[in-house]
Amino acid sequence: MNSAGWVDWELWEGFIRLKGITIDRPLHSVHPQYEEIVYPIDYGYVNSTVSADGEEQDIFVGTANNGLVGAIFTEDHQKSDRECKLIYDCSPKEIYLVNGFINFLPNLMHGRLLMRYLMKDLW
Repeated sequence: MNSAGWVDWELWEGFIRLKGITIDRPLHSVHPQYEEIVYPIDYGYVNSTVSADGEEQDIFVGTANNGLVGAIFTEDHQKSDRECKLIYDCSPKEIYLVNGFINFLPNLMHGRLLMRYLMKDLW
């Protein structure tokens, strides 16, 4: 799925540059409520932002140094909420990890990936 105007990519990249990112769940950390869930890449939030759930804007951060490459729109069945989680500096392999991570336990959460760029252009 391509962006089709769903996310203002430049606006969010500006927020990320201006406000910075806090990683509160680093690579391989265990989820605070579900010990069977281990984060495959760094996960945190964009500082000084507020998302749909009233918390800071969630963000997955990889190692590719290629900026904001996508987002994943999630539905959390335990909290009965929907969110957008940004995908930043991620290689194609890390994007696949994020998608698999979000959709690993579909009874808890599932998501739909939205790419800023075609995946073939990120390889």
